[in-house]
Amino acid sequence: MPTIRKRGQYQWEAQVRRRGYPAQSKTFTTKAEAEAWANMIESEMSRGVWVSRSAAEATTLYEALERYDEEVSLSKKGAAQESSVLKTCKAVDLAKRPLATIRSADVAKLRDEWLKDYKPATVLRRLAVLSHVFNVARKEWGMESLSNPVELVRKPQPNNARTRRITSGEPATEDSDASDSELERGAQDGELERVVAASRSAMLPAIILLAVETAMRRGEIVSLRWEHVDLKRRVAHLPATKNGDARDVPLSPRAIAVLQTLQVNRGEDTDAPKIAPTDDGLEDEKRRVFAIRNDAVTRAFERAVARARKSYLEECRQASRGPDRKFLTDLRFHDLRHEATSRLASIFPLHELTKITGHKDPRMLMRYYHPRAEDLAKKLR
Repeated sequence: MPTIRKRGQYQWEAQVRRRGYPAQSKTFTTKAEAEAWANMIESEMSRGVWVSRSAAEATTLYEALERYDEEVSLSKKGAAQESSVLKTCKAVDLAKRPLATIRSADVAKLRDEWLKDYKPATVLRRLAVLSHVFNVARKEWGMESLSNPVELVRKPQPNNARTRRITSGEPATEDSDASDSELERGAQDGELERVVAASRSAMLPAIILLAVETAMRRGEIVSLRWEHVDLKRRVAHLPATKNGDARDVPLSPRAIAVLQTLQVNRGEDTDAPKIAPTDDGLEDEKRRVFAIRNDAVTRAFERAVARARKSYLEECRQASRGPDRKFLTDLRFHDLRHEATSRLASIFPLHELTKITGHKDPRMLMRYYHPRAEDLAKKLR
């Protein structure tokens, strides 16, 4: 039988002792609540389904996020990005609450508050991290009784799939007197060529060309090492990718030319033997094709796009013609992967294309494949 005793004027303590189980006690403001809790615990022990709730009741969401950051997040490839999400979650008022007291209604309220200021995709990423924190706490931190309130919450539907393709020629304008042949002068007036010309980075032009020729991600290009580049076989080996699997990327003649130029500038013969592995940090820097950080690539690309757009607007002003509002606007580095995938899709079938781009799910690959309608129309007979 449970023991109920009064503690002070407004507190009631319930105690449950049963052989084979640790003693349980909890304090309530009313006797009815204390009796209900004690009867529930005793019933679960009798049926052999009782699990301890003490850890979940004593651990706040903030503490769980801290532990998750130290034990789980640091081992992920996207630890830097997830750290920002964890920091945001720690700042909310809900983080002060114990895990056991957080309900789906609390998470739904937090979701709605986030949706006022952020896009659905951003909110979805935050909810995914919160959900994983609850799952890890339940499966690995001894909180088996803990439920995951995030799983019961309706998730926002992201609508941020990009269809941005790279313009290969200067766009036509309504007040332009140029002929079609002049408007399609080729790659020299395309967006990428203008961005490359506007870049003040020594490495960005080569990175841009490799991205659009190989469909490699920014991180994959930055982490590429010379010992993984085989110019004779025309293959770049990626031992560690975003999805955790290694893959070999075929290199086009243009990509080969870019890498050969980099090796010449590096002062190495393309047929020279590989450098023996070393733990020295400086030597490791030399073994990388591009000695640059991920964020530095993004910043350099954004600055180059801004300068290219400014130059384009000045040309239009001097030529007394209206500029195209979409030309060199809303252009991101990741759009190069979209462009490369769409180009490669016209050469390789789907099962081969997934091996090149590294997509495990063909549905995800379709988000990156955006053929132009006029190109598809040419295939009709």
